[in-house]
Amino acid sequence: MVTGASRGIGKAIAIGLANAGYDVAITARTLHSGEQRDNSLSVHRPDDRPLPGSLEETAAEIQAAGRKSLVLPFDLTDLGAVQDAADRVLQEWGGVDVLVHNGRYIGPGLMDVLLDTPLDAYDKFLTAHLTAPLVLTRTLLPGMLERGGGTVVTITSSSAYSVPPAAAGKGGWGHAYAVGKAAGHQLVPTLHAEFGDRGLRCFNVEPGFVATERNQIVVKDFGHDVSNGTPPAVIGSVVSWLVTDPAADAHRAETVHAQELARTLGYLPATVGT
Repeated sequence: MVTGASRGIGKAIAIGLANAGYDVAITARTLHSGEQRDNSLSVHRPDDRPLPGSLEETAAEIQAAGRKSLVLPFDLTDLGAVQDAADRVLQEWGGVDVLVHNGRYIGPGLMDVLLDTPLDAYDKFLTAHLTAPLVLTRTLLPGMLERGGGTVVTITSSSAYSVPPAAAGKGGWGHAYAVGKAAGHQLVPTLHAEFGDRGLRCFNVEPGFVATERNQIVVKDFGHDVSNGTPPAVIGSVVSWLVTDPAADAHRAETVHAQELARTLGYLPATVGT
């Protein structure tokens, strides 16, 4: 199960896992191509431009790889819908072997300075990055453990533990976004400490700057140069390697810097990425 799989890193991970032989349950808000969503990163820049990508398109690529897909459209800030999706996976597939927390909340506060950030943005970031992943994990983890383990991956961010290089919108990120990512970052080490000896494999994956569809359209407006961003497929390949290769056990509970590992594995030329 991969959240946030309509485009970008999540889509690449879902397709990578399908190519590795997995059926994939995919979630996101955008079901059909061209749907309008609020892509605003700041209270000062309303943005409802539709972005490329949809769950339907990702599902088609999974099926083209010869695997089954289960399409579960929901918003991570709607915990009732999150629980319903987890229950549906149990009902239709009996559970999952791999759970990838990639989806995130997109909205004002992500690129706003502290005094401009709406207070309710903190609730939304924490719900999407902490509580929703907990709902999915608490529902699906028992079955994984009964089957002898499984793999949980969180797509983390340097914003969870690093000093911003500049103010939000000027090379840095919003405090509300950092709080959400920091909260989500702690799931992997906790799962490892409690269930690592029962076969559960857990990884935090820090992707670095990636040339996703969103970044090429929305983040570019904030002055970021996306020309040297890493292709999403590279991150998908790294996650597939972590999930499928026993050698990845050396990285259990670590924060895996995906672009560094990709170069080691030969997935990324030295001239690409940041």
